[in-house]
Amino acid sequence: MGTGKTCFVVMGFGKKTDFETGRTLDLDMSYHNMIKPAVEAAGLECIRADEIVHSGQIDVPMYEQLLNADIVVADLSTSNKNAFYELGVRHALRPYTTVVICEDGMHPLPFDVNHVAIRQYHHLGEDIGSSEAKRFSSLLTDAISTILKKDPRDNDSPVYTFLNNLKAPEIAAAIKEAAAESGIQSPTRSKGAKESSGLQTHSELMKEVDKAQKAGEWATAKVFLTTIRKNLQVDNDKKEDPYILQRLALITYKSKSPNELDALKEAHGYLQLLGPQDSNDPETLGLWGAVHKRFWELTQKPEYLDESIRAYERGFYLRNDFYNGINYAFLLNLRAGESKDPAEAVADFVQGRRVRKEVLSICNKWLKDNPEPTESEGAGNMKEDYWKSRYWVQATIGEAYTGLEDEVLATESLQAAYAIAAEKWMIESTETQIKKLQQLLNKSPLRFITEQKI
Repeated sequence: MGTGKTCFVVMGFGKKTDFETGRTLDLDMSYHNMIKPAVEAAGLECIRADEIVHSGQIDVPMYEQLLNADIVVADLSTSNKNAFYELGVRHALRPYTTVVICEDGMHPLPFDVNHVAIRQYHHLGEDIGSSEAKRFSSLLTDAISTILKKDPRDNDSPVYTFLNNLKAPEIAAAIKEAAAESGIQSPTRSKGAKESSGLQTHSELMKEVDKAQKAGEWATAKVFLTTIRKNLQVDNDKKEDPYILQRLALITYKSKSPNELDALKEAHGYLQLLGPQDSNDPETLGLWGAVHKRFWELTQKPEYLDESIRAYERGFYLRNDFYNGINYAFLLNLRAGESKDPAEAVADFVQGRRVRKEVLSICNKWLKDNPEPTESEGAGNMKEDYWKSRYWVQATIGEAYTGLEDEVLATESLQAAYAIAAEKWMIESTETQIKKLQQLLNKSPLRFITEQKI
């Protein structure tokens, strides 16, 4: 049963990179699988900034929520600058009812918040384990319920703790007046408000993007994402959101419209806005590598292959992930097969083997840290996400052993992957990649050297 109270959630949207660790976290997973269910279980309406209906800049309704929300949950994962700023605003406006959370990979915590109670959860990157989602949701629900029941309430704002004679400002009327002057609606997500305004929230538009992308309707996905980009440019004075540009680049080059080469050039332009040559964002680097790999396949120009390898190499060592690593290793074999310099070919081939050994360590650690969920753990969608992630980890192990020319372990690993494939295209994609790799291995420069010695 609802209490009529609201909770405003302060956090980023979509996938964001934690630059201290190089990991990319899907913050939407955190919100939809843990935070929102926990808030609603405590009887509060849950609102995030991307769910606010507004017809102009988001600033006024956001500040109104930071002042008036009964509870604010601030997720500081990935050291999001906006989240830190908004938490500071909340702490300045309200002495209590602020809950701070973050992913447990955030070490050390910034000095100014390391004396604030912070509840931590474990994020897998692209997903959250079902048991962890259940554990943390329960913890967060209990925390919110306990805070609301306390009378008098304890200060959780360091501003009011250390300046103990400070009085909270009473400026709700001023905020409403500013909202009225700006022509901005009171933030709400009710059906009636949306119908009367004719507006779609950022969250609703992004769901349309996800739906179209899943169906392979790239042109439709691009229309919705372009709309989101324009809306954000209005809200943020034309400052670009890296996640939106990354998604737009992916959707554009996948669309192959109006033709594949032009689509790649357009995607290349979006990524250029993110400064890929100097970027430390593994998502940007992975996309930059993919676009240049495709450029090379279409043109056979070696500079495209070199740039793709540079991007995947940088992304791999920043993120230490199997996706960038296995692509980096494959491209090293590809360049080794194209090289006319035997020494360069051998260097690339040997480096590819070394990278695959590192990839195997990463994949095996993932399997150890993420055991199979039990029947009672989590919802169906979360289990589905887990098995998809596990498929790609297992398939990557198979590809790594193929590249290391261990046929027995390669076969065992690939069969284990195929046994849990959710869709046929996943197996087809893996088999195509394995065949390409086997063809490259047949041109191994090490075998040429052995034959010369004989």
